Amino acid sequence: MNRKTPKRARTRSSARAQSFRCLQCGLDISMSAIGTSHRNHCPNCLWSRHLDDTPGDRAADCGARMEPLAISVRGDGEWVIVHRCTGCGVLHANRTAGDDNALPLTRLAVRPLAQPPFPFERLAGL
Repeated sequence: MNRKTPKRARTRSSARAQSFRCLQCGLDISMSAIGTSHRNHCPNCLWSRHLDDTPGDRAADCGARMEPLAISVRGDGEWVIVHRCTGCGVLHANRTAGDDNALPLTRLAVRPLAQPPFPFERLAGL
């Protein structure tokens, strides 16, 4: 760290590296999480913030909230959350973490069944 950096600035940047506040629900969140090395979403509401272009780079200029849209399952069975930026519309797939709330994860996973893009009655005619 640069010796010319004021002590207060060093302390603030260190605190930022250890935790963040969710822009959606206001929860204070630790940056460390089981199952991922780049915590990028709230384990309570699953919302994120558009900070990365690639995982962990913090290079995105947008900074808007990212809405959790869906769950996708990778070939190895790992669940990932699909987020869409409310500012620029970019989509990102983010690994779930070991402390993510199971209820919103399950709600995302069953959303296509709970809110199908067509009436289920159409299936009877097939």
